[in-house]
Amino acid sequence: MKIQESAENYLEAILVLQRRKGNVRSIDIANELSFSKPSVSVAMKNLRVGGYIKVDPYGNISLLDKGREIAEKIYERHTLISGWLTSMGVDPEIAAEDACRIEHVISSETFDALKNHVSRMSGLLGRGGTDGGQS
Repeated sequence: MKIQESAENYLEAILVLQRRKGNVRSIDIANELSFSKPSVSVAMKNLRVGGYIKVDPYGNISLLDKGREIAEKIYERHTLISGWLTSMGVDPEIAAEDACRIEHVISSETFDALKNHVSRMSGLLGRGGTDGGQS
């Protein structure tokens, strides 16, 4: 099921915040994304109703399986694209901003090809760096 880019951003933010601090509340998401609390509240309700997150009685937000799957996919795309752009000399801040836009529109086929390319290049560079470039 295809969800909106904004929902993907919220799910990714929840994943990142969970890894960083454990418990995640709406205020943490609002601070992370620089959104208003009311906007985050509406988004969390929509994600909860859609079965992507659950909210416990204390306001702690956690990802359900289908929310986690989307969040991890978007986060993987973000980190790989951002790292790839940075390795080519793009300023890290600009790379992160560009990755945030690209991660939502890149096809699975293109992303998989990019991931394979980056992996091959890392392997080639890694071997060249450890033995003086001689194979």
